Amino acid sequence: MQNSVKLLGISNAIVDVLAHVDAAFLDKIGAPKGSMTLIDEARAHEIYDMMGPATEMSGGSVANTVAGFANLGGTAAYIGKVKDDQLGEIFQHDMRSLGVDVRLAPAADGSPTARCHVLIDDEGQRTMQTYLGACTELAVADVTPETVGNPAVILLEGYVWDIAEGPALAAAAIAIARANGSRVALSLSDSFCVERHRDAFHAAVKDGVDIVVADEDEVAALLQTKSHAGTMAALRGYDNLFAMTRSEKGSVIQWGEDVIEQPATPVAKIVDSTGAGDAYTAGFLFGLTQNRALKDCAELGTYCATRVIQQVGGRIEPGLLADFEASKKPT
Repeated sequence: MQNSVKLLGISNAIVDVLAHVDAAFLDKIGAPKGSMTLIDEARAHEIYDMMGPATEMSGGSVANTVAGFANLGGTAAYIGKVKDDQLGEIFQHDMRSLGVDVRLAPAADGSPTARCHVLIDDEGQRTMQTYLGACTELAVADVTPETVGNPAVILLEGYVWDIAEGPALAAAAIAIARANGSRVALSLSDSFCVERHRDAFHAAVKDGVDIVVADEDEVAALLQTKSHAGTMAALRGYDNLFAMTRSEKGSVIQWGEDVIEQPATPVAKIVDSTGAGDAYTAGFLFGLTQNRALKDCAELGTYCATRVIQQVGGRIEPGLLADFEASKKPT
């Protein structure tokens, strides 16, 4: 069995291809500004060939959280499917360079590695063209006691349920967690994903998932509530730990009778809000696996998200934990 780590992520493995573009480029490829469009392999190659200089790095929501967790100093591992191609090598090399234990070897056959063309305009807004490729071929056979090991927390991405074998591999991961005493965290991904899989998510939350990390729209979609007050009332019927972000209203942590309302930190300018939730999750789970108080976990999550929205790209950089600790010392 793999050595124990603090966090294991299981998700869609996607390479982010980031490039700065102008409005004319978006018009040329027919992409509405700020949109996210799923594209096929041929279109992915076409757009890539049209792009100028680009930065390529491992991406996907939970992969970003795992990378951020590692840069905070946590031990982390990852399960996701890439192909043995150029972008697959980039994904694996990038994650391993951060100290993440990548548990699956690249596939010799199948679809090419997934990629998301992240087109950043002059205002910092992202327009995304995404080819899912190999990440949708993650299978039950990839989630075993050997690949999962004995992590403190297993973080499942909601988008996994969109994969053909996703529900079955998620169930396998939860069963392994139960056998090993690991906790299971579920990221709800987005409210449309929740709508697609509400019954399955709700069943998992009631039987197997210990921690839910999501924004308030996603939690409302899960619980079918219409207001924040309604959501908070509904949460009292659950034993799970909920970490719920609320954008400029901060976040709320609820676990049984414990309710912590964490305010957001005002910033002069938001450069890029993409990845803020992933960064919050990284900080929150890092604190949790270090046995910090829930209030401190919420503060660290907020600090991580606040830093990320003031830069291009959703990656927590090394040294942030030291900055957080310094910010808490009396002046």
